Amino acid sequence: MNKSPELDLERKEKWNSKIGVIFAVAGSAVGLGNFLRFPGQAVNNGGGAFMIPYIISFLLVGIPIAWCEWTMGRLGGRYGQNSGPGILYALWRRWPSKAVGAMMLLIPVVIYMYYVLLEAWCLDYCIEFTKGGFADLFAGVTAGVADHDAEVQAVVGATDEHWQTTFGMADHGILLQKGGRTIWLVLTCFLVNFVIIYQGVTRGIELFCKWAMPLLILCAIIILVRVLTLPNITSGLGFMWNPKWELLKDPQVWLAASGQIFFSLSVGFGLILCYSSYLHSNDDVVLTSLSASSTNEFCEVILAGLIVVPTAFLFLGAENATKGTFGLGFVTIPAIMHFMPLGNFFGAMWFGLLFLAAVTSSLSMLQPAIAFLEDGFGLRRRTSVTILGIVTAGGATLTMFFSRGLLALDHTDFWCNLMMIVAATCQVLIFGWIIGAARGVEEMNRGADLRVPKFMAFVIRFVTPTFLLIILVMWSYSKLPTYLDGMNPQTQGLTARHATYQEAVTAHYAEAELTEEAMTARIEELLGAKGDEIDAGTLPPWLQESHDAAEEAGRQASSDANIARLVFLGIVLFYILLIVLSDLACRHRIKWMIQQAERAGPGWEA
Repeated sequence: MNKSPELDLERKEKWNSKIGVIFAVAGSAVGLGNFLRFPGQAVNNGGGAFMIPYIISFLLVGIPIAWCEWTMGRLGGRYGQNSGPGILYALWRRWPSKAVGAMMLLIPVVIYMYYVLLEAWCLDYCIEFTKGGFADLFAGVTAGVADHDAEVQAVVGATDEHWQTTFGMADHGILLQKGGRTIWLVLTCFLVNFVIIYQGVTRGIELFCKWAMPLLILCAIIILVRVLTLPNITSGLGFMWNPKWELLKDPQVWLAASGQIFFSLSVGFGLILCYSSYLHSNDDVVLTSLSASSTNEFCEVILAGLIVVPTAFLFLGAENATKGTFGLGFVTIPAIMHFMPLGNFFGAMWFGLLFLAAVTSSLSMLQPAIAFLEDGFGLRRRTSVTILGIVTAGGATLTMFFSRGLLALDHTDFWCNLMMIVAATCQVLIFGWIIGAARGVEEMNRGADLRVPKFMAFVIRFVTPTFLLIILVMWSYSKLPTYLDGMNPQTQGLTARHATYQEAVTAHYAEAELTEEAMTARIEELLGAKGDEIDAGTLPPWLQESHDAAEEAGRQASSDANIARLVFLGIVLFYILLIVLSDLACRHRIKWMIQQAERAGPGWEA
């Protein structure tokens, strides 16, 4: 394989140090998915047994994809390309490379549009614990409560209500109507992110991550030491990690484990592709990638895995230790701090480290799009940052406006997750079959401190894409129908009306103590089968009293389905726009940059 000299194009940056790029890439991966999503996934999918599919997915999916992205990104950097469309087009001069590259711009930008809201939540909770706001809240709801179970119920109920009220989940538009705290916090997070990203790769991202990542890990270690010194914490550790071997037979456990790897390592986003393009042509990618991945796994498995669920079980019981990502993060953990000694201090520290983790991740979501605007259209950084700020601010505003039940956030997250798996699969197929796995592994080992064995070419060419295609099919089969139904106004309206009437029937016959089968039969007798239209005029008078509530529920559900359609349509149109822009850039400026690079030395086109 021929070597080419460094491409010397104007305004091109390179990482200043190996530790800088390791912390930057680890920072892009270490985020809320590590500290909040992983513990919930593990405890609800087999505890210690969950680690078997998790480790297998890490070895067969996570590491191979990471190595492919690092290698392709470094190759793209030799052509002066730092974004998905430019990097992939430099390596494969065909139209599909532009479409896949556009997807790698879409995913991080769209995720940022709601991720910045989660960032604001963490900042809000950090401030509230620092000020003692949660202490005042808990003092009010626990006054006169002597029983521990009742105290737990009161505290958890208070944190749940606080979360839903503060962030406008009761109805759409509440956050913007209030015009208050959350909006200012989101604006603050925008300011923090864009001030850092404006400084560039070395003076902005690298410098911030070199300070933020050690501080984040230090805070987490302090909290971990405190947790491990709590009385009876072994019961919580046992609850978290005692293996439930029978769950390994459940395909959903394997799907959860493999899906978590994408969040754990930030593979499939296009983030690593961008960051690795700022390496020098002979910089190591193998050991550097493993170092960044190991840092991430330490934060996820050791720090998060030993803190969140064990402490929740110890203080709040099993019911509150098995909530989902947001339930654990913004309901359970604040409640824990009421029972933990020095809870205000550790609560502020915990949400402070979550805020740092969120910022290091969100920075990596912004850089690929900025690099694309700079490389593809020759825009200055100030202009690129301004354009991206306007685009993401518009998306974040829509996410905040359609806040009832986190509707816009949930649907946006689903479609991004699906595209993430598609993008990762495409990358591995390009690396293994277009570039050539053997050729790619040879390039991977250029300047490597730890060489990848030759059999890795077989894994990348056959094993990893097969595993990814299985994940894609399973993910689509298990989740796609629900979200497609969620975009059908008629279906959602009927379901909501039926559920309201059903609740009234159940309440009416509560004292009759009917069996489950008898209650189901009575519901079908009165309402018909699910999905059937309900004629209110044929209902008994006592059930007709629920007519207005049922109609309102139906209207809300139909409205939400239309909003879900709007989210999906917005993502599709944005993707089409990015494909057009990628095609335009690759036909002109990116093509010219690649030609300039090739004049400096032999090319590396697939």
